[in-house]
This record gives sequence, structure tokens and C-alpha cells, in this order.
Amino acid sequence: MPVIRMEFLIDAPRQVCFDAARSIDLHMESTASTRERAIGGVTSGLINLGETVTWEAIHFGIKQNLTVRITEMEEPRYFVDEMVSGAFKRFHHTHEFIPITDNQTRMIDIFDYTSPLGILGKLADWLFLKVYMTRFLRTRNEYLKQVAEAQIKALQSG
Repeated sequence: MPVIRMEFLIDAPRQVCFDAARSIDLHMESTASTRERAIGGVTSGLINLGETVTWEAIHFGIKQNLTVRITEMEEPRYFVDEMVSGAFKRFHHTHEFIPITDNQTRMIDIFDYTSPLGILGKLADWLFLKVYMTRFLRTRNEYLKQVAEAQIKALQSG
């Protein structure tokens, strides 16, 4: 069961970061390389506790669908999304937001997953999947950081 953990320091208030991370629209923008789009459940705006979204994307040259549900949420401290159906055997994805100052937030992203197919899935994790997922999540989180910081700069400049 690989666990991918990363932290980002974002020059934006906690609420701005929290909302950026649960924005369906920003998710689609941040995952443009895999042509990810929301096709079911919440398909735009901010996703909330108990709601689901079904994503369609192309990974490894294969069109795939993944449905996740927001299973825990304490606004603006954290939320958790978990796979309902998709290519993984399971995953639990925690997004945590810790205020450093009024205008700076530490975003912690923890992706805990199990690949399907037993020993073959473990081999895939070792060979390529963990690296692929780390890069995918880092790209998405760096995009969220840029958007949140740009939003604050725009507000400050009038």
C-alpha cells in the first residue's frame, strides 16, 4: 500500500486554499494533460461532504473512469475523498490546510492507495505507478498553489 505525502507552502489564506483544492473546475484545469473531465455527480463548482464526482481521463493511453466521494470534511481544515469505483483497489486521499499566518497556508496532501491485481499491482507500483501518481499529484498541487497565490495578488492590487 503506497502512501504519497507532499507539502506545499502557499501564500494565501487557508479558506482560499481549501476552496481551490475542492474546486471541480480547477481540478480539470490542473489535469489538462490527461484530459480529465467531470462527467457525473458534481461537475462544476465546489464539491462538499457526501457528494461524488465521476472523472473521465486518459492514463497510460487508456480512457478510464473514477468515481470519488467526499467522506470527511471540516471546513476549512481538511477533507477526504475516497474511491467509490475505478482502477485502484482502493484509495484514501487527505487534503489538510494548516494556517501559518493569516496569509500563508501549509497544504498537506496524503494519497494512500492499493493497486489492483495483487502481486502484479505491487510490481506496477514499484516499476512506474507510484512515480506516475507522485508526478500527477505534484503537478496538480503546484497548479493549485499558483492559482491561489494569483487570486490573492489580484485582490491586493485592486
